[in-house]
Amino acid sequence: MHTFLPTSIVGSLPKPSWLAQPETLWSPWKLEGDALVEGQQDALRIAVQEQTRRGIDIISDGEQTRQHFVTTFIEHLSGVDFEHRRTVRIRDRYDASVPTVVGPVRRERPVFVDGARFLRTLTDRPIKWALPGPMTMIDTLSDAHYGSREKLAWEFATILNQEARELEAAGVDVIQFDEPAFNVFFDEVKDWGVAALERAAEGLRAETVVHICYGYGIKANTDWKATLGSQWRQYEESFPLLRQSSIDTVSLESHHSHVPIELIELIRGKKVMLGAIDVASEEIETPEEVADTLRKALAFVDADKLIPSTNCGMAPFPREVALGKLSALGAGARILHDELAGARSSALVS
Repeated sequence: MHTFLPTSIVGSLPKPSWLAQPETLWSPWKLEGDALVEGQQDALRIAVQEQTRRGIDIISDGEQTRQHFVTTFIEHLSGVDFEHRRTVRIRDRYDASVPTVVGPVRRERPVFVDGARFLRTLTDRPIKWALPGPMTMIDTLSDAHYGSREKLAWEFATILNQEARELEAAGVDVIQFDEPAFNVFFDEVKDWGVAALERAAEGLRAETVVHICYGYGIKANTDWKATLGSQWRQYEESFPLLRQSSIDTVSLESHHSHVPIELIELIRGKKVMLGAIDVASEEIETPEEVADTLRKALAFVDADKLIPSTNCGMAPFPREVALGKLSALGAGARILHDELAGARSSALVS
């Protein structure tokens, strides 16, 4: 395992075909009850094994116990009605049928802690668990109770902090908050979004990450990206605020995006989890392509703060594509690791 340029994936991996429909986002489970728990644990074993053998240093669950990166958490909360759904505009991009907040939201019991505790038994490497961020949670719901996006976000931040503290106690080393909404609602990010995120991470000793990307490689997202022009400069809104925040690491999309690489300078001093794997194309990157993406970032982030990663999750991919991309990430990071190690050795000798 490398502690210098440690590799990590952002989120999801494909689920086994016996657990859920392949190449389908948010597919229903094929199992129920105890069989589902057993199946999810088997899927976690596979995810850990594949990450380990392909050179991933910080091990994630690959979202093998979750149908959806946001609503799986929400469905365990009281105050949310999944029967009476409403259609809302998700991140100003596409319409979706979502559950409705009908009363005070409460976390009655841990949501992911059992899964994290099981993941901890499968590897000696650092492990990471992802949670939805407060702003992205409120953008994936209809609110019929609070009447204020900000007020509901603060409620969710408190709930997320409860879950994050228990994940840490279960042995999780890195806790990631997914906030794709930060690339859309700039005024809210400034007014209360970053503050709510900090509340969710308050008091944690584990490393904290905020992941901000341009979404899965689904049509609604690729169509939106096509409207953004030759340069995607949305990070200019959130990065200066995050640089001053208590969050340890900022995760961003880079490879095959139109994000100007120099925007990373706006978070100088933070750890940077750099997306060097494209999740909008099934073409598997070469290790040298990955290494080149990482090299370009070194002008704006110190090497000891760079974490090679994926742009987003890979659940919609065929399994062989996702695993090939994992191998490319691990091998590409290794190329740069060896280059930098060799350069340091030469400097010491001279």
